[in-house]
Formats: sequence, C-alpha cells, structure tokens
Amino acid sequence: MKISNFEDERVHVLDANSSVWSVIRDIAESGTQEEAFYVCDIGDIVRKHKIWKSAMPRVEPHYAVKCNDSLTVLEVLAALGAGFDCASKTEINKVLSLGVDPNRIIFANPAKPLSHIRHAGDVGVNTMTFDNEVELHKVKRLFPDAKMVIRIRCDAEIAQCQLGMKFGCDPETEAPHLLQVARDLGIDVVGISFHVGSGCRDPPVFRKAIAASRKLFDYAASLGFHFSLLDLGGGYPGGHGTSISEIAEIVNMALDDYFPDPSVHIIAEPGRFYVSSAYTLACNIHSIRAVGTKDAVTGNPTTHYMYYINDGVYGSFNCVLYDHQHVVGIPLKEFSHSKLYSSSIWGPTCDGLDQVVEQTLLPEMQVGDWLVFEDMGAYTLPVASPFNGFPIPKVHVVADENVWMLLKDILPLTEDHFVIGNIPASLKKGMDVNRDEDWSLPILPITITLPLCGDGPLIQEHVLEYVDVGPINH
Repeated sequence: MKISNFEDERVHVLDANSSVWSVIRDIAESGTQEEAFYVCDIGDIVRKHKIWKSAMPRVEPHYAVKCNDSLTVLEVLAALGAGFDCASKTEINKVLSLGVDPNRIIFANPAKPLSHIRHAGDVGVNTMTFDNEVELHKVKRLFPDAKMVIRIRCDAEIAQCQLGMKFGCDPETEAPHLLQVARDLGIDVVGISFHVGSGCRDPPVFRKAIAASRKLFDYAASLGFHFSLLDLGGGYPGGHGTSISEIAEIVNMALDDYFPDPSVHIIAEPGRFYVSSAYTLACNIHSIRAVGTKDAVTGNPTTHYMYYINDGVYGSFNCVLYDHQHVVGIPLKEFSHSKLYSSSIWGPTCDGLDQVVEQTLLPEMQVGDWLVFEDMGAYTLPVASPFNGFPIPKVHVVADENVWMLLKDILPLTEDHFVIGNIPASLKKGMDVNRDEDWSLPILPITITLPLCGDGPLIQEHVLEYVDVGPINH
C-alpha cells in the first residue's frame, strides 16, 4: 500500500500514561515489527511554537519547509498561524494546498528557475529574495510586480551548516550596487534578509547582521526605497537540551536598538528549531560482527562490536553526511550495570560509506535489539532514499490529549485528523505492509454478480465489505 510521506494518515491521541518512548517500546516489542520506524510528537512542535512566541514576540516565524516537508508538520504549523519559507514551486504548492494565504509565504531562494518565478506570480506569492543582478533582470522580465528582498551575507563563526559560500551579497560592496540596479529597473525592493548559518552556535552574529541591515535600510531610503521587512533567516537550534534564549536576548536587544519602529515587519525562517526534537527514530539490529582488538589504554585484548541496523546514511542518517549531525544510539532495552564495549553502528546497504556512528560505547547487544535515536526531525526524511532496496521508515504521529483539544478544530486540521483509543494497538496494525508495491485496497462496498455454471443468466449478487476481526489464535 502506498502511504503518503510514509506517515499514518491520522494523529494518534495518547492517554495520560503514554509517551513517545512507551509507544516505541510497544511497537518494537509487538513481535510484528522489524523495519525501522519513527514516532513524531506534534505536541513537541506546539511547545516549540509557544517558546518562540514567548522568546521573540516581534519575530514572526516562517517555517523553512525544506527542513521537513511532512504534511502533518505543515498542517500543524499552518493551524498555529506560522508563515512559511519556500524554496521551489513544489513547496509553494504544498503549502497553498493547505489553504495558507500566499501572503504568509516568502519565496526565499535567491537563485530561482524561470518557471518557478512565473509560478510564484501566477499563485500570488509576491515576496521573494535575491542576491545578484541576474536575478533582478529575470524578475523584471517574468514578474515585475514582485516584492523583492535583498539577501546579505553575515556568516556565523560556528554553524552546523554554512550557507554564505553559496548565498548572500556583501552588505557594503555588493548590496548598494544591486539596489541601484533595482531602482533603475523599477523593481520594488521592500526589505533585507540574511542567514547566519544553519544550527548557529555564534549568537552574537545576529546583532552584527541586524546592525548591517540597519545601514542598508538607511542607504535604500536615500535611493527612494521604503523598506518595511527584515528577515532574520534561520540558524536556531532545536534538539533536546538546546535553547534559543541566548539568541533571543541578543535579537530582541538588537531590534530595540536598530529597529525600534514597530511598523517594520520582522520575520525569521526557523527550521530545525521546530522539528528536530519532535521525531524519534527506532532501528533494529539485524547483524553483528565481533572484531578482536586491543584496549587503547591497557593494551589488553578486547572486542569491538559492529552493529548493523536497518537504516543508514542513504536513508534517515543522510543527516550525518549532509547536515554534519552527531547521532547517538540509545538501547531501547534496559541494561543495568552492564559492561560497555567499544562499538560502531552501520547502515544496511552494501556501501562501506554507510557508517552511522564511528565510535561509541554500548553494552553487548543481540540481533533483534533496538537502538533509538532522538532529534531526528530535521534534514532526514526529505533527503532519504531507498538505496539498495531498503525502505524509508514509516512515521507514526502522536499527540497528547491537550494538544488534540487545542488543534482539532483549527483549520487545516479537523477532528478527522485524529484517532482516539488504545493507541499502541492501533499503531501496531499494518505496520509491516510492503510500501514498495504500487497497490491499494479497493473502495468498498462493491457489488458483484456471479453466473451459474454453464451458460445460464446472472442470478446472484454479492456485496463485499470490510469487517473487523479479532486476533487469530495459532
């Protein structure tokens, strides 16, 4: 059965005694599950939104769709009133399909294909970024009424992924020239954006970027522009144990100092902040290789264990290669006072590059045991592939009762998005359905007619319907 985004169609509402880890344990220990799977807690996304609005009340979040384009994630954020940062016409269409107003979207790709610019104009997504002269000429020809935002470069010294080498013009040397070109072309430039780097660990860089933006706001005014938008970009951490409080303090103070005018619209493009900790991945150990080695300290003989799991760097753990993420495998089974051994974790493919963790300490584990990886919601599933025939893990979406009560009547979410009941049991139904085959169950009821043996007329009608059955006892 084909399952869109490999997600359950509905959000499973957990009772007060359940949690993400208890759901993982119930699924893993059901005896019917071997493939890797995710549990996504949309309550975590709701909590992140509350944190954002409290920490930076002036800054309107525009979720970076590229980070995780799950339909459920987009529906939740749309219901919460967030805006969206889209990088392509496909992302734009996905957001618009939820009923989101085009004015809540910024087309934040400074280098856009021609057809994508035309499409943005056709669907009313007017605000888009640029950082080069060629882009201005493209927009002049294809969408002259666009509201353009000049993207400047201001790189964090420490960031998980640097972006300045690809995007952003120099605010002092290149930006003034681009604004002059835009004025001569009659293009409406309405503001400034920057991106200090994804997963920023240099909070003071935000003040530097905001200060540079102020200078450019003033220069633009001398050319006759009336800037009204400042886009703070991304870079906000979202994993367990991280906080945006230091960044928020710096941003709020810088906005007070450089942009006290409340008429200036302030937005940002958080991605991993919203989804990183919402997704937890469970992987099954299917093979183990024990390698004799020597202890690095004592020199005594010891054993290094190589654990092979059913997801790897061509699947969910592409984040290790492309997002520079450090992942930690946590045994699902409790090992009390067990000796820890030098270990490594490997993906399922036949590529030697498919190494998830190079070195870690784990108790001696067995085939069939599970390793759990937290903070797997950002830049994982959107980039995953079924290389070597290994499937992309299915996502089971959960929420607690408070989140259900909050969201169930806020469009685009409705009561039909949620299912109430014995959650572990409902999650375990059909988890190992083969998603590689392009088939789906027919729509019932179906009425069929059966002939008599021989050449007689059609005389019997049978109505086929699905029925619920209890467990089969062997």
